[in-house]
Amino acid sequence: MTLFITGAAGFIGSSFLRIAKKNATFKKIVILDALTYAGRLENIDQVVDNIDVIFEKVDIRDFETVSSLFDKYTPHAVAHFAAESHVDNSISGPRIFVETNVLGTLNLLESSRALFQKSDADFQNKFRFVHVSTDEVFGQLGETGFFNEKTSYDPSSPYSSSKAASDHLVRAWQHTYKLPTIVTNCSNNYGPRQFPEKLIPRIILNCLSEKTLPVYGQGLNIRDWIYVDDHSEGVWLALTKGIVGDTYCLGGNAERKNIDVVKTICKILDQKRPRKNGESYEKLIAFVEDRKGHDFRYAIDDSHAIKTLGYKRRFKTFEEGLESTVNWYLENTEWIAAISLGSAKS
Repeated sequence: MTLFITGAAGFIGSSFLRIAKKNATFKKIVILDALTYAGRLENIDQVVDNIDVIFEKVDIRDFETVSSLFDKYTPHAVAHFAAESHVDNSISGPRIFVETNVLGTLNLLESSRALFQKSDADFQNKFRFVHVSTDEVFGQLGETGFFNEKTSYDPSSPYSSSKAASDHLVRAWQHTYKLPTIVTNCSNNYGPRQFPEKLIPRIILNCLSEKTLPVYGQGLNIRDWIYVDDHSEGVWLALTKGIVGDTYCLGGNAERKNIDVVKTICKILDQKRPRKNGESYEKLIAFVEDRKGHDFRYAIDDSHAIKTLGYKRRFKTFEEGLESTVNWYLENTEWIAAISLGSAKS
């Protein structure tokens, strides 16, 4: 059987790629990735062998090319990670988010539908389309409560709106065309190979470069943090054990204020890589103007995934996972250099 993974050169997609290869359920894995700024061959070059794991450089906005790859490889499953995902970028330039996240998803759904409808019953019974989404589609929470699979949609940014639209398309193709689809919604990811536009890698790398540590507002916004490999394991379980038409929320049970995350990173690096002047990295923290429409709090109730899929987390605490993440960045200076200098292979 063949598995398509879109966006597998990115942060979460490359984590999922390693898990899919390790499980060896699919004889062939085909990566579909446009290698945008956050998609890096460094993330996958130790996995791609062009025999069992094949790389195809393709933009999912290009329907003809996407469709031709479905004809060429006839995938039995699609794990759809490819997306524009940085909220700040969606505010300054929303068009690419709609084109990629909505129209790109449409192209994958239509290519899947064409393959599905012309295939025999055995193929149709095996086929799965897993759409990877975000908890941001649900809007924001107050001081209490959690998002779950029954939470109404209330997106507030161009990014979350584009992901909400794609979620609805995926469910519509299942309802209307009986395409076997599954949706997952995750909380904030962290871990190795995350592009440094996101909070945790940006703070780590800014510390190491003795740069200012920018924190929106007063840093009081709360996020639930999920380790990237835990998220990928959850998506794998949804793909292999999930019920068609169902949704699975995947969280980390690790709510933290942004300022507390930043200070924890500083404390870890104070121990592992002390500053030459002897001061704490916390001295580099600078509060900046808050993001437009900044949601206050996200938190996920993932009990459905735990009970039905056997989803679980590898670290006992967020702080353990964060220390492991800091260690990865300290040990992978070549990856950091490639990202920082823009010399990544493409």
